[in-house]
Amino acid sequence: MGGFLTLVEPVVILNSIGSSFYDTALTLAIYSRCNETSGGQSDEAQTLSSDFFRVYSSVGSLVSLLSTVPLGRLADRRGQKVLLVVPQLGSILGKSFLLFLILYRLPLYVLYVGACLHGICGGSPAYWSGVDSLAAMRSGSRARSMRFNSVDFVSGVAGIIGSLISGYVYRIEVSDGQTGVLLIFVSLLVCGAGLFYSAFILNYPAIAEREEGNPDSSERGEMDRGAVALLFAAMILFVLGMSGAEKVICLFVLKPPLSWDSVWVGYGQAATNMMYLTSFAGVLLFSRWLSDPALILLGIVSNCTGMAIMAFAQHSWVYFTARGIMMFACIPMPTIRSQLSKLMDAQSYGHIFSWLQSSLAVTDVLSTFLFTGVYPLTLDWYSGFCFLLSALISYVSAVPILHLNCRTARCRYSRLSGTDSPHSAINT
Repeated sequence: MGGFLTLVEPVVILNSIGSSFYDTALTLAIYSRCNETSGGQSDEAQTLSSDFFRVYSSVGSLVSLLSTVPLGRLADRRGQKVLLVVPQLGSILGKSFLLFLILYRLPLYVLYVGACLHGICGGSPAYWSGVDSLAAMRSGSRARSMRFNSVDFVSGVAGIIGSLISGYVYRIEVSDGQTGVLLIFVSLLVCGAGLFYSAFILNYPAIAEREEGNPDSSERGEMDRGAVALLFAAMILFVLGMSGAEKVICLFVLKPPLSWDSVWVGYGQAATNMMYLTSFAGVLLFSRWLSDPALILLGIVSNCTGMAIMAFAQHSWVYFTARGIMMFACIPMPTIRSQLSKLMDAQSYGHIFSWLQSSLAVTDVLSTFLFTGVYPLTLDWYSGFCFLLSALISYVSAVPILHLNCRTARCRYSRLSGTDSPHSAINT
């Protein structure tokens, strides 16, 4: 039982379920309100929704930059608890604004206040920094890639469950025939359970325990800043191509020819979350024969190929076929984070992962602005253009991985050939 209480996975499960409930409610509530504003004009509702999500995502991500790194440095000194508790508290407070918006018919800009509140508390960047830090501290270097992928796996499974249920719960009406209220309320309860677990049940490693649990950190020597920069570049490019396109997909499926309702939106989100499960299965199956860089490249190719097919989705079966081809799309992110953690000291996990998540938050803003800006411009001639652009950008993320792999191979060859030893220098 004591070992179970050291796992961060229960927190991830509860937050993933709660967030999937909230995401479904948010997408449908915003589109419904924009559809009312546009008088039922689908293209105009798509444009209004796209504009809202562009600002909403940007506000939360940019405000989180003010607090994520300070929280990470505080976590390195005081413990990782702060990186889980504070962002989850902000998340619950921010999500509650959607409940008020539906109940009292408030204007949409009220949700920007909730996004700011979530961001001030660190937002998703601080939360995932804490999850990554704990996952790295509780695993050895050999098992770290599997541990990071297992965290993403349980997040995906929880998201599947939440997504499949959310569409049906959203339809349940409360007083005055309002839909979505119950779904948001349940979302807040589940996220509240995750906060309670983080604050009062989860056991966190002490500073001395971090050093003992990472004996290889003392032998690592100085951090390879070039390798760190290449891994940062790969993640940034991958997120730049993927993040904004995923936000556009949420709107793409609501308009003709797909015209999905709340149940189909839930199925679509479940298919998206299924990628975490299939990616974890891929790591289990292929890690015996493939190195970490090869697994990352497999994930990049899977993601980009599926996204390119998504550009031609005129029927629901094409959408789900594309998601099927993207079955390994979730391998790159946790595997790159695992490689990054092997280059760092345990005492620096908090602030370095915070810098990483802050960089990804800025990238998410840029990606959101890029794709939600391009998408309305292409509605009249080819609405799937965004997905082709996404595939192209994400493919570029393979370049830093290939360069790092070649660089590492050259270093190994130099050591094997003895060119970096004193004896070789004498011989020459």
